[in-house]
Amino acid sequence: MFGKNEAAKIILRVFLGATFLIHGLAKFQDGIENTVGFFESLGLPGFTAYMVALIELIGGIAIVLGVGTRIISILFAIILAVAIVKVKLSVGFLGNGQMAGYELDLALMAISIYLAATKNSFLALDNILFRSEKA
Repeated sequence: MFGKNEAAKIILRVFLGATFLIHGLAKFQDGIENTVGFFESLGLPGFTAYMVALIELIGGIAIVLGVGTRIISILFAIILAVAIVKVKLSVGFLGNGQMAGYELDLALMAISIYLAATKNSFLALDNILFRSEKA
């Protein structure tokens, strides 16, 4: 049944997906090599920049459509946890005037965890693609 909770879940799913889609797209449009260099400056292997950008781009599209929401949400939560620890934690919750803090990352992580822990929303393609025999 479609109720207030379903509407809220759809809003969260579409917002999360669109946010990651835009971030993934920006990594490629701005030159993925810049992102590779940034990741390497953090002590991360350069190829992880490609992995993160692809997860954000493809995962963002998939979550908007409601495909693989749980798995992708877990991947998003991992990406956000690493970003908080490696980049944002040192500047604090609200940032330092030069760089944003980790408040948005934490909010996106909370949304990701929520979506990973709950059933698919009413308007998710997974409901059509993976319909159970009982339904």
